[in-house]
Amino acid sequence: MRIGIVNDRPMAAEALRRVIAATADHQVHWIARSGEEALRLCLSQRPDLVLMDLVMPGIDGVEATRQIMAQAPCAILIVTSNPQDQVGQVFRALGAGALDVTATPVLAGAPGGEAALLAKIRTIGKLVKAAAPARAPLPSRAPTAPPSVPPHLLAVGASTGGPLAVARLLAGWTLPASACAVVVQHIDAHFADLFAKWLGEQISSPVIVIEHDSLPRAGHVHIARTNDHLVLDGRCHFGYTVEPRDYPFRPSVDVFFQSVARHWPGAVTAAVLTGMGRDGAAGLLALRTAGHTTLAQDQASSAVFGMPRAAQDVGAAQHVLPIESMSQLIRARMDLF
Repeated sequence: MRIGIVNDRPMAAEALRRVIAATADHQVHWIARSGEEALRLCLSQRPDLVLMDLVMPGIDGVEATRQIMAQAPCAILIVTSNPQDQVGQVFRALGAGALDVTATPVLAGAPGGEAALLAKIRTIGKLVKAAAPARAPLPSRAPTAPPSVPPHLLAVGASTGGPLAVARLLAGWTLPASACAVVVQHIDAHFADLFAKWLGEQISSPVIVIEHDSLPRAGHVHIARTNDHLVLDGRCHFGYTVEPRDYPFRPSVDVFFQSVARHWPGAVTAAVLTGMGRDGAAGLLALRTAGHTTLAQDQASSAVFGMPRAAQDVGAAQHVLPIESMSQLIRARMDLF
């Protein structure tokens, strides 16, 4: 891939340049010292991927990401020092359209720094090239009858731009005791707990990460927490599975939605939000075929319209709505149970 580097610190930019130059699969397309310069270069020399720092003079990485996605959209990976100490900015950048985040490797050779960055770049390369998802196998039906669970499940899948979209979807109201929500967001496992904490500060419903073999909790928003795929089994227990191993979207919205279509005993309202690629379309179609209510975010309110468009193209979405209208419809559905 042709990669643009955006970092105002010469040592950090050089560390990134050396990591990329050491590979045969990627090349440094350009290096920008500010967000403004990065936007100009994206407009004139569009890269396949931008490695974006968060803290810079002038417009910061969040605003640079927003402007690039609006004027010259391309894949953006946030690469910044100590991202765990910049949680608010990280999730604003992800909401503006960045795909993922990782720490900046240093010239001194921080253990694992270069490998972690290259792993992120390889994954994004797969996402950019993926035209259609691999067929995600449905989990086999368990013979055990499901226990008592809330009668209504809100299932949400999101990727690029997802954190802010999820917060907007769930802000301003509280899940009733007759419902629970599950969010499958494409995000590195290292940031899942931080995402849950951040989301819990944006909305009034309690937010928890999902443990293996746990049950849905009424009135709670549940967050998938690993790079393995989240599934629901025939007992309505949550679990994680590595299969399909070669699926680039992790955790997969399709895998979870299809398991819900197979095993959830009550009503489901499912939504595919902003994101790159096609993950979620097949799973949303399975839920619609099973008689559940299915929604997709509209293009105007999406940071990236790939996932919602794919769901619309295959006829999986009954309603294609801006995020605020989607939230209102979900709240109306909650009142029926």
